[in-house]
Amino acid sequence: MNLSNAIFIPGPTNLPERIRRAIDLPTVDHRSPNFASDLKAIFRQVQNILKTDNGQIFIFPATGTGGWEAAIANTLSRGDRVLACRHGVFSEKWIHLCQHFGLEVDVIECDWRGPANPDLIEAKLRSDPRGEIKAVLVTHNETATGVRSDISAVRQAIDSAGHSAMLFVDGVSSIASMDFEMDTWGVDIAVAGSQKGFMLPAGLAILGVSQKAIASGATADLPRFFFDFRQMMQTTSSGGFPYTPPMQLLAGLNESCKILLEEGLDAVASRHFFIAEGVRRAADAWNLEVCAHDRSFASDTVTTIFVPEGRDSNQLTLHLHQKYQMSFGVGLGQFAGQVFRIGHLGQLSIPNMLAGLATIEMAMRDLDYPINAGVGVAAAQEWYRIPISVKPAAGLLSECGVISDE
Repeated sequence: MNLSNAIFIPGPTNLPERIRRAIDLPTVDHRSPNFASDLKAIFRQVQNILKTDNGQIFIFPATGTGGWEAAIANTLSRGDRVLACRHGVFSEKWIHLCQHFGLEVDVIECDWRGPANPDLIEAKLRSDPRGEIKAVLVTHNETATGVRSDISAVRQAIDSAGHSAMLFVDGVSSIASMDFEMDTWGVDIAVAGSQKGFMLPAGLAILGVSQKAIASGATADLPRFFFDFRQMMQTTSSGGFPYTPPMQLLAGLNESCKILLEEGLDAVASRHFFIAEGVRRAADAWNLEVCAHDRSFASDTVTTIFVPEGRDSNQLTLHLHQKYQMSFGVGLGQFAGQVFRIGHLGQLSIPNMLAGLATIEMAMRDLDYPINAGVGVAAAQEWYRIPISVKPAAGLLSECGVISDE
């Protein structure tokens, strides 16, 4: 039986051994003084990772989808208008969630091979002089397409329009992996999930919420109970939880934050870019097209690659799983059957990534793709031989084997 952990999907990610040890806990008393102290420490560390001084941290037993729901349920009322760009499966799902809650969603249709469009956002807000649009929803990193949006540019668009709309950002597949600056970018709610950059099992929705967004809750009338900011703040302020918390996951989050902050957030972002660029160069060597039209918006956590016309990408990912016991992401939405996705976030080393690329090459040759053996791996190797621009600290990299020149 093959028990190797050959996962190259864009989440859930591989678990570092330090985190696996941290979550291996017996039952813990969540009413104890020790838990109260630990919870406050976790909140401070998450603030540092989100780069916010004043944002309130909320942690719910859920996934990123629960975080989306918490964001809108605590700040908006039935019939409110929100503005959202649709440029991938996950931006579309957030739109559908809002519609299920009775919100009126103004949808900007964007190219799925590009980012959310700040110019179209600004134009739409300028056409709303009465300020009826209460929030702008943006997916920072669209996991289905491997395209990153410029959140700073979206905030500039809101400000240039002279509009008061809040800015809600889905950072589920970017936060704790790519640069994210909640305060500098003027983000009112940032949503993350434990199973991606935080390198944990799925089960925690992690939110950073501005004071403006919290204040909007005074008039919000959408139903919420489990995801209620008010009851969560009342209990977490004293180090408790309004219901039984997932103790083992919180212990893992504590350790995850330590790992990330030990490495340094600049080094974390640099490492993800470095590994992602090797994947993109491999795709170029295979003569396969990366989904992102503009490489300056290419994701550093997932690369989406088109298979040749007439091929079924699902056949490739199925073959990889069945013959080589390796998992890669399938195509989603309008790209189903046309693309495969390579996740490269969390704990991942250069040797791991090269093994994944080599296995893709074997699978493509098995299926008679028009590629030469070794070309993608060689292109990635040449890139990976270059020293990383930001020197990683000890911590995660010493564990997963990424090496940089001294």
